[in-house]
Amino acid sequence: MASLKPEDKVSAVYSKITRRLIPFLILCYFFAYLDRVNIGFAKLHMQDALNFSDTVYGLGAGIFFIGYFLFELPSNLMMQRFGPRFWIARIMISWAVLSAAMIFVKTPTQFYVLRFLLGVAEAGFFPGIVFYLTLWFPSWRSARTLGLFILVTPLSTIVGSPLSGYILKAFEGVDGLHNWQWLFLVEAIPSFLLAFVVLKYLDNDVKSARWLTAEEKQIVADDLETDRQRSLAANAGKPPQSLKLMFRNGYVWLLALIFFSFNIGYYGINFWLPSIIKSSGVTDDFHIGLLAALPYVFGALFMVWNSRHSDLRCERRWHIAIPAIIGAVGLSLSAYCSGSTVWMMAWICLAMSGTLALIPTYISLPGTLLSGTAAAAGIALVNSVGNLAGFFGPTVLGWLKDNTGSTNSGLYILAAFLLLCAPLIFLLPARLVNPRRSPETPAGTDVESSLKRGSL
Repeated sequence: MASLKPEDKVSAVYSKITRRLIPFLILCYFFAYLDRVNIGFAKLHMQDALNFSDTVYGLGAGIFFIGYFLFELPSNLMMQRFGPRFWIARIMISWAVLSAAMIFVKTPTQFYVLRFLLGVAEAGFFPGIVFYLTLWFPSWRSARTLGLFILVTPLSTIVGSPLSGYILKAFEGVDGLHNWQWLFLVEAIPSFLLAFVVLKYLDNDVKSARWLTAEEKQIVADDLETDRQRSLAANAGKPPQSLKLMFRNGYVWLLALIFFSFNIGYYGINFWLPSIIKSSGVTDDFHIGLLAALPYVFGALFMVWNSRHSDLRCERRWHIAIPAIIGAVGLSLSAYCSGSTVWMMAWICLAMSGTLALIPTYISLPGTLLSGTAAAAGIALVNSVGNLAGFFGPTVLGWLKDNTGSTNSGLYILAAFLLLCAPLIFLLPARLVNPRRSPETPAGTDVESSLKRGSL
């Protein structure tokens, strides 16, 4: 590395960290997300087998997020105490066991209890990973890094939807189990096994990474310290570092409200998409799985472009507001065209492109506003309050489906909440949320050229 220019040397260090961490974290989150949302496919047969109403299903799907909400903040604080490596492994083992236990569900109460406990078990995984990445990457690299990691959200559906559809089609009656029982069991096994790999593979922070040289560690440490000093300056010398100051920070609660509004739209459509496709006239489980994957292909492409462009322009608010508007429009038009599978899917693709695109850019904001213990707690708080919407979205949609016979009115409500994100994001001052320019790229330097050659 000695022959490299300084900016190329820095870029090489972060490329090395990215190659080491991101693919493995993507793999772990792939199965976390699959175990969380496979209930949408299980519903296609589980509901009839157990005689559950749409209201029961919606409540059971959403109650996951109550457990998630209650234990997410404590989980992130415990991760700081025990270390990311141990705590992430503990989370994965817990959720794998509980997800597999869904095969024993027979009553609504058992359904509610296991979904609640699954939320408790998984609480802290996503915000824990987000905080973990702030220990390795400064703010001017955060959106694209998170964009790579959160790419697993659409990827898990692109791969997981056809997989779930295939399991439902191929495993019915095998060894006396229903296909939906096999779905929970088969998709829980990888999470359990990966937990033990986490204990061997992950490092708690830069200092403990034996695969980095002393010089490489110093480069990252210097960047993180520069980022901390710039955060101090942006917050008039007082960035929230304690839990008390974090809870009193109005911007943290505004971030939570924005995420809540977004997630009502996102999780509502996420849990109900297989049923919506089926109601449009598609009956084959595997075909439903293929169609359910399609919107996430478009969402993945737009997500990568939007997060990269946000870093390139050093701008966050418009890169959140515009996708939110696109998502709301697409969701509304999908309800309006619900009688046509082709048009409904076209507008769902637009809706998912908007909703997925804003996630990595938005998720980078708490780490920019906060530091120290407050960063871990703030990321968890914003995510946990926001994910309460995962309870309300599916529950409201299920209740409306039972009472109106259609999901259309529910989709309009979800779209309205998604649209609300756009004006709310502009209540955050640009000076606080826009990323600070990389120190190796002086003011006045063409940011796009720097990004292309790798210095940003």
